[in-house]
Amino acid sequence: MEKFLVETLGISPFYYQWIVLPLIVFFARIGDVSISTMRIMLLMSGRRKVAPLLGFLEALIWIVAIGQIIHAVNSPLAYIAYAAGFGAGTYVGMWIENKLAIGKVIVRVITRRDATELIKVLLNSRFGFTNVTAEGRKGKVNVIFSVVQRKDLPELVRLIETYNPNAFYTIENVRYASEGGLMTLEKETTHFSSVAAAKK
Repeated sequence: MEKFLVETLGISPFYYQWIVLPLIVFFARIGDVSISTMRIMLLMSGRRKVAPLLGFLEALIWIVAIGQIIHAVNSPLAYIAYAAGFGAGTYVGMWIENKLAIGKVIVRVITRRDATELIKVLLNSRFGFTNVTAEGRKGKVNVIFSVVQRKDLPELVRLIETYNPNAFYTIENVRYASEGGLMTLEKETTHFSSVAAAKK
């Protein structure tokens, strides 16, 4: 690569060593680390088909970055760019994965306050859920479970905070959830919503 950029494109060896090379290493490192971050998150969410392809791209880019470092052992900026690219790549990978919102999460809602209004809203929403009456340290509580797509999570959280603002809720990644189970919950919710509407 150095020979091509210096001899063919006419870039000065000085500019190549102190500007071009560090930039190449920096952006290559961002590429392979961001891909690595996404690959790990995909594996954690059970997306095994895409992960091997990302692993291949990650290794390929890493070899390019390492190869440039080996050819420029006397360039301290290349080492700094390598480390900076690692940090930036981690952030970029998490940002991309968050924007893609891949996978499912389970939301657990625990409320001491009467959850009738929240349950009524959920019955008329598109979210499947299970409501359980439980005993807490300070008395009876309602525990509501719902498995949703990550991209739909903001909508569900908005409903919780609107109709039961003091509720305590937790959110966890789901490695695997049977689609049949989710479909059944959604159908049951639709059925209960129809019954509730009929009673009105």
